[in-house]
Amino acid sequence: MKKIEAVFRVEKLEDVTDALEKIGCPGMMITNIEGHGRQKGLIEQFRGREYKVRFLPKVKVEIVVNDGDADKAVNAITRAARTEEIGDGKIFISNIENVIRIRTGEKGDVAI
Repeated sequence: MKKIEAVFRVEKLEDVTDALEKIGCPGMMITNIEGHGRQKGLIEQFRGREYKVRFLPKVKVEIVVNDGDADKAVNAITRAARTEEIGDGKIFISNIENVIRIRTGEKGDVAI
């Protein structure tokens, strides 16, 4: 099993969740976060004064999928979140040793 963590622009959340649901990944965790990568934040103006916004709002979506579905999920996220501008985000993929559904005690792939 794979855990896919995708960090991307807030305005792309609905596109990404729709894309994941279309490929059969209805279960996901969503967190509002702040951060920056290469873009290093933004310079804004307020009442004639400049100030630096170091951390920009982003969204993190986490899903766990079977190994065979990981590429399909990554492709769906990439297509839905891409704007071709700096700050589109990143996708992190890691191995999951086991999953346990608390309600039934099911383990492994059937618990996803």
